[in-house]
Amino acid sequence: MTSPAASRPEDENLGAGANLAYGLQHVLTMYGGMIAVPLIIGQAVGLPAADVGLLIAASLFAGGLATLLQTLGLPWFGCRLPLVQGVSFASVATMVAIIGDDGRLGLSVVFGAVIVSSLVGLLITPLFSRIITFFPPLVTGIVITTIGLTLMPVCARWAMGGNSQAADFGSTANILLAAFTLACVLLLSKLGSASLSRLSILLAIVIGTLVATAFGMADFSTTMDGPLLAFPSVLPFGPPEFQLAAILSMLIVIVVTMVETSADILAVGEIIGTEVDSKRLGNGLRADMVSSALAPLFGSFTQSAFAQNVGLVAVTGVKSRYVVASAGLILVTLGLLPVMGRLIAAVPSAVLGGAGLVLFGTVTASGIRTLSQVDYRNNMNLIIVATSIGFGMIPIAAPAFYHHFPAWVQTVFHSGISSAAIMAILLNLLFNHLRAGNSEQQSVFAVASERTLRYRDIAGLNEGDVFRDGKLFDSAGNEVPIVEHDEGHHDIAPRKEERLETSS
Repeated sequence: MTSPAASRPEDENLGAGANLAYGLQHVLTMYGGMIAVPLIIGQAVGLPAADVGLLIAASLFAGGLATLLQTLGLPWFGCRLPLVQGVSFASVATMVAIIGDDGRLGLSVVFGAVIVSSLVGLLITPLFSRIITFFPPLVTGIVITTIGLTLMPVCARWAMGGNSQAADFGSTANILLAAFTLACVLLLSKLGSASLSRLSILLAIVIGTLVATAFGMADFSTTMDGPLLAFPSVLPFGPPEFQLAAILSMLIVIVVTMVETSADILAVGEIIGTEVDSKRLGNGLRADMVSSALAPLFGSFTQSAFAQNVGLVAVTGVKSRYVVASAGLILVTLGLLPVMGRLIAAVPSAVLGGAGLVLFGTVTASGIRTLSQVDYRNNMNLIIVATSIGFGMIPIAAPAFYHHFPAWVQTVFHSGISSAAIMAILLNLLFNHLRAGNSEQQSVFAVASERTLRYRDIAGLNEGDVFRDGKLFDSAGNEVPIVEHDEGHHDIAPRKEERLETSS
């Protein structure tokens, strides 16, 4: 039964059946992005498939709890809007840089950095309305673009087989399997229905895995090793380690995550037509930060709203927060099934590489779309973008660039995301906030203003009018007088026939 619409569109309850059906669609839409982060981190640490399965199960469980908190809410926590929460892509590059070659110890340092930086984010939530001034689309666009670009080497390693020590790493078979998966994503996006298009990445992974199994390139023999149902254990990878440099590096990611979550909350509020005030925004951010601080206790990472699910709300027109709460229940249930995590961990890396090219490329494209909102005319914004992204690419192009610097410098700047974010923030402050000393004639890298004319400047022109030597002539060659107003503006005087019509 469908209940009558409540006073707010997001409070409408569609009934258990519809809530679960639409909730499952939300889960399928973001499932590929949800499992990608623990897969990347698990491979960076060098975990066996069973432990990667634990990471995946923990991420599903933590994301489900975070979604329930955000949609249903508690006093001071949760914006009570249809927002799906999950592991944030924004933290991947920084976490991989923190892990380095330290394996499980590096993973413990990541957990400690996430806990502390999230608690700091919780403390600064009341002041975030002031801090957000320093994170305009110029800065967030640079950061999001760099996130996608930084993940591309991960995609390439996946396409080559994932394990650089394996005999078949970089083999033709692996790369062809990745190419086949990529082709499936593109074909499903083009030829399928709207529903198939939205699920193209997940379906392509399934198809690619089936093909890999047929050619003996997939091994699911260990999938059933371990429990089928289990509650996530507390601190499954040991106690967290706390290192100042790692915390500072992760703190940048947390602030960026807060900016992204703020944008998602405002966007979904506008889409469904409900009011989002500063109190509601603060409640949403607090839920985000508390979820991120508690997630490492179960073996997961930073949580944030999934932008693709905001798009799904816009496409389907289903505005109920109870639908998304049902998606949270589904995620929690999947998190209680570690066998699902082991099944996903057994998917061939080459298949993930083909799908990851689109998945990570979409992150880059989102950043470029954000940068398209920036005004580049007669300012230094273009050179800020160029310098910041270039600075962020240094660790990718030359991983050993900072090896002779102190350890804390390596931790902060070895991540392309941290490097680009720091440079973007500093340059934005220098050129756009501290304007003292700015030259009136900007750098040659600045984009010049477009040449434009106001409509009222040309409203009096007739067909055939031409300008010669600073004078206006009509199609017959007669000079058209121009009168000057007191305020200094020039207007075209009405022609004789126009004056007659006016007087009559």
